[in-house]
Amino acid sequence: MNANLPKAILESADITAISQLILRERESRDLARWQQMRECFWPDSLIRVSWFQGNGADFVTGSIDMARRGIPAKHRLAPILVTLSGDRAIASLAAIIDLPVKLKGIEATLSTHSRFIYRAERRKDLWGILGFDAIYMRDELTPAVPGESISIDSKEVQSFRPSYRLLSYYLKNQGFSIDSDLPGVDRPDLVEALNREIFGWAGLPVPS
Repeated sequence: MNANLPKAILESADITAISQLILRERESRDLARWQQMRECFWPDSLIRVSWFQGNGADFVTGSIDMARRGIPAKHRLAPILVTLSGDRAIASLAAIIDLPVKLKGIEATLSTHSRFIYRAERRKDLWGILGFDAIYMRDELTPAVPGESISIDSKEVQSFRPSYRLLSYYLKNQGFSIDSDLPGVDRPDLVEALNREIFGWAGLPVPS
């Protein structure tokens, strides 16, 4: 883009490009467009979510495996807030992860409320994702048929974090390893540490 354009126009173009990048990555995940999803990440990217930690390419491979195992996650996304810092940017948004599940013989939707934080970096005039983290808030289980109920013994979930308790319970039962030390509303110290890390990377002060 012409560098002689007004700063506001240049920044608006970057914000749009980053927002579209994130929406493309999430839509690709939901619609199983795996190559398109893979192209959203830089090779040295770092993804840290409940069931996975590693680079973008491996995250896509893990997502393919998850879909093949009958766990087709879908995402409801709120508007994206982008904070620019030269060739680096931070983008955050509220999100709900919906998983169709079957527990105790009952079909249901497991919904995990969270906040996604992305780190984007521009290389050779192209924005790509360098980091993806989730801050967990709560989850809920809704039977597909009104009137049905799912009874889970509290002892089965007592070892899991409250902010993503049901998600951890379900994924562990499906054979996934769960990271119990992720940022969440029940661990504000981890949220603060993540914010310091990400905003420090971007050379920006942590919002107060």
